[in-house]
Amino acid sequence: NLAVRVEESSKNPDYLAIKFLYQGGQTEIVAVDVAQADSSNWSFMSRNNGAVWDTNRVPKGALQFRLVVTAGYDGKWIWAKNVLPSDWKNGVIYDSGLQITDIAQEGCSPCDDSIWS
Repeated sequence: NLAVRVEESSKNPDYLAIKFLYQGGQTEIVAVDVAQADSSNWSFMSRNNGAVWDTNRVPKGALQFRLVVTAGYDGKWIWAKNVLPSDWKNGVIYDSGLQITDIAQEGCSPCDDSIWS
């Protein structure tokens, strides 16, 4: 499963830096939003140092994430509900419960339904 590691530089509740682990598939995470669990008030996170995403606008309570994941030329939203508890701690790895298994595809109209060989 996709996991979220809270980086050591995080300071609950003022600053959150995370790294996604065990991503799987042939994909790249290109955008990350965070919100309080069961809320639709999303805040974007910034990419910092490659695979680390961070924000100083940390919602209160348990946290959920939505990600834009690309596989080749196209992207899709993935929603990870209730990933971090309200008492999240830096250095801890949390399971998102999601699996990403997308395979990259070619970006040409006659071959959009084909998988790269």
